[in-house]
Amino acid sequence: MSNFALKVTRLGFSALQAASPDLAGRAAFRLFCRTPSPRPKGTRAKAAHAAGAARLAGAERFRLKLAGGAKAHAYRLNGGARGKRKRFLVAHGWGSSAEYMAEVVSMLAATGAEVVALDFPGHGRAGGRFLHMRLAVETILAAEARFGAFDAAIGHSFGGAALMVSASGLLPDAAPLNVERLILVGAPSEMRWLFTGFGRMVGLRPAAQTALENEVHRVTGRRLEEFDAAGAAGKLDLPVLVIHAEDDKEVSPAHARRYGAAGEGVRLLWANGFGHRRIVSAAPVLEAIAMFLDDSRPEQDVSDENIKKDAEIIPFFELPARRAAL
Repeated sequence: MSNFALKVTRLGFSALQAASPDLAGRAAFRLFCRTPSPRPKGTRAKAAHAAGAARLAGAERFRLKLAGGAKAHAYRLNGGARGKRKRFLVAHGWGSSAEYMAEVVSMLAATGAEVVALDFPGHGRAGGRFLHMRLAVETILAAEARFGAFDAAIGHSFGGAALMVSASGLLPDAAPLNVERLILVGAPSEMRWLFTGFGRMVGLRPAAQTALENEVHRVTGRRLEEFDAAGAAGKLDLPVLVIHAEDDKEVSPAHARRYGAAGEGVRLLWANGFGHRRIVSAAPVLEAIAMFLDDSRPEQDVSDENIKKDAEIIPFFELPARRAAL
């Protein structure tokens, strides 16, 4: 949002909440849920989108219909083949699309697995400009209903949080996602910080901020403080791999630390130097994902792999070379 647009928005909310804090809160929720334009902006984004589209050019495409008329979109690679094979689900982040997850998708498809990559409502080929957590969870469950249970699910940023909310059955009246492993890349561990920051940005006063948070409860059936994805991760009876960068400027590394402290089933790997967006296509991150999903490899305590003798901190991208040298 440009400085001018933000000033206009703040003035509008100032007037609206003076008349009706409840109305201002509801309007703020609608604005919060409005998604960016799906058209890539900037040279790098356009190049990444084009490269991803080329990778997905041969994929099957599906429309997923959700409650209330909302629609999502899915790509499928290696679908319909005979014989036993793995099935993986890939979920993008806010303002992203399946194209930006294409390197993960291609890597997984190269193993022969059936891979389904989502476009949430308001993103990619799904159409619309509106998304919230319940719609994201409905999309994930619609994919499961359409394609069958997944062996593992990989999610970036908002997509990772949505997968955790879905797998933990956190939303009332939404069955838990049936999955055996989860991988969260640059994912938030709770949502209060988002709504608090948004309310501060648009100038909401306490009554309107409360109304905004009440909308979350109305739409999802859960209060904002109940969206504790890290706590949910610790209670799941399945392995969870969390990959994050300490230089992530969009989702604080504190979220990864919360996940890492959640329980023995959660492994934390630092992918420092890759920030929030490049992390999903970084070669060592793809390697870590492949290793975590490879049943033929022995289980490893990867959370300890960042620290070597003499208290030396080893950057994540150096780990394969350092292991070979030992």
